Amino acid sequence: MTTTPQRTAADEHPAEWADRQAKAEAIIPPVGRLYREYGVVTSIHGRTLLGQSPTDVLKAHRFARRVDIELSVDDTLPLLEALTALKPGPASVDIARLHRRHLEAGEDVTLEDFLRSELGDVIDKHGADVLPSTDVVLYGFGRIGRLLARILIEHAGTGHGLRLRAVVVRKGADNDLSKRASLLRRDSVHGSFAGTITVDEEANTILANGTLIQVIYSDSPSSVDYTQYGISDAIVVDNTGRWRDEEGLSQHSECPGVSRVLLTAPGKGGLPNIVSGINDAMIGDGKVVTAASCTTNAIVPTLKVINDEYGVVGGHIETVHSFTNDQNLIDNFHKGERRGRSAALNMVLTETGAAKAVAKALPELEGKLTGNSVRVPTPNVSMAILNLTPGEAGRARGAQRLRPRGLALRRPAQAAGLHRQPRGRLHRLRRQPPRRHRRRPRDDHRGRPGRHVRLVRQRVRLLLPGRARPRGDGQGPPAGLPRGLSHASRSPRSAPAGGFAVPTPPVVGWRYSPGGGERADDSCASRRPPPSASGWVD
Repeated sequence: MTTTPQRTAADEHPAEWADRQAKAEAIIPPVGRLYREYGVVTSIHGRTLLGQSPTDVLKAHRFARRVDIELSVDDTLPLLEALTALKPGPASVDIARLHRRHLEAGEDVTLEDFLRSELGDVIDKHGADVLPSTDVVLYGFGRIGRLLARILIEHAGTGHGLRLRAVVVRKGADNDLSKRASLLRRDSVHGSFAGTITVDEEANTILANGTLIQVIYSDSPSSVDYTQYGISDAIVVDNTGRWRDEEGLSQHSECPGVSRVLLTAPGKGGLPNIVSGINDAMIGDGKVVTAASCTTNAIVPTLKVINDEYGVVGGHIETVHSFTNDQNLIDNFHKGERRGRSAALNMVLTETGAAKAVAKALPELEGKLTGNSVRVPTPNVSMAILNLTPGEAGRARGAQRLRPRGLALRRPAQAAGLHRQPRGRLHRLRRQPPRRHRRRPRDDHRGRPGRHVRLVRQRVRLLLPGRARPRGDGQGPPAGLPRGLSHASRSPRSAPAGGFAVPTPPVVGWRYSPGGGERADDSCASRRPPPSASGWVD
C-alpha cells in the first residue's frame, strides 16, 4: 500500500513563484504594444516596464511598497489591458499611481470610466497629432550627457514628445564616433545600454533603438547651424559645465534652430535654479534655465517642508559626494585646494555651492545656510546631512513634545540608586573580567576598606538628609565633594529644606566618573521606586 506524501509549506512556494512569473509574462505583451503602437511609456514609480524580464517586472512591483502601497501583478494587468483597448495617444503613464487613484475612486467606478476621467487628454487620440515633438540637442556627451541620452531614447516611443536629434562635441580623434558610441553602449556604473547601437561613419550618426542621433563637431556653442540638420526650435541641454552664466549660455541662443537653453548645473549671476515641484513656476518664457545640482535637488524639497512647518533660523549643509572627473586619479597638481590628492585614495575636503544654490530656489533661506563637501572614493551617489536650527514655532513644538513627566519626591538613597547594589553599579562603569576572576575590592594593602567602598560610603553620607552641606547660594552640590564624584546640574530648581538644588529630569541622580568631570546619570530613571513624602526632588 502506497501513501501520498503530505504537501508542506516548502512545496507551495515554488508553485506560487511560478504562478507569479506567469502573470508577469502576461504583462509584457500589453506593455510592448502600448509602446510600439500608441507611444505610451509605462512605469512603476519611475521604474520602466518596457523591455524587462518577468523577474524584473516582479521586482518593479515589489519596489512599489517602499514608495506607497503594495502592488501586485493582479492589479496592473487589468489596467494595462483596459488602457490598450482605449487606444490612447502618446503619453508616459505611472501604473502604480494610476492604481492608487483607482482604489480611492471606489468600487462603484468602472475601470473604463476611471481611465477616461484620469487620462481624458490622450484617450481615443491614437493617430491624432495631439503631442507635437520637440527637438533636443545635447551639447556635450560626458557622463550626464550619456545618461540623458539613455533616458530620452527609452522614452522616445513613436517619436512624439522630446526627441533626441543631435549631440555636439569636440572631435578628439579619427575614430571619435566609434569611441563615443562605445561609451554610450557600456557604462562602468550604470551598466550596459538596453538595446542596439549602430554607427554610420560617413553620415556621422548613431542609431540607438530607432533614434537617429546626429553627431556634430564644433569648438564653439555659437558656430553651429542646426537648421542644416533639419533641427528647429530645439532645446539645447548644455552638460559641459563650462559656461554657467547668462552671457556664456546665451551663445547657444544665437545659433539658428535653437529656442531655449537648459544648464545641468547651478547657474551663476541672476539665473534661477529650478527644482521641479518647488519653484518650476519660475521657468516662464525664459530663454536660459538652470536645473541646479544633484545636491540642490536632493535637499531643497526637504528644506522647504521643514521651513514651511517649523521655520529655519540657520544651519549647515554637509555633503558626502562621490569623486568627479575634475579630480586627479593619482596625486598631481590641481588648481583647487586639496583636490590634487588622489581621488581614489583620499577623502578630500572641498567647497560646495549647494548653500548658495538653495537660496536661489528658496529665497527665504538666503544667508541662513553654510556648507562644505567631502569627496570620497566612490564612483557614484552622494549624501547630504542637514544640521538646522528651527524657528520659534519649531522650538515651541519640540519643547511641548519633549516635556518631562511629573516630578516625584523620593528618598535620597533611592534617588541615587544606592538601595540597588551600589557596588555593582560602580563596577559596570568600566569593562570588567568575568565575575569568577574579579578581585573584590574589600580591603587595600593597609587593611582599610577599598577605594570603591569608601566612595560609596562617602556618597551615602553626602546624600543623607541633614548631613549634606549645601552651598551658600543653595544652587550647587555640597562643598568638599571627593574627586571623581560630581553633580550634573542644568537649570536648578529651588533647594528643598536641608538640601541643595538638583536638576530636572531626564538628568537625575549621581554618577561616578573615574576621570572626574560632570556627567548626568539617568540609569535610575527606569527603576523608580514609589514616591516618598520626604527626601529630595529627583
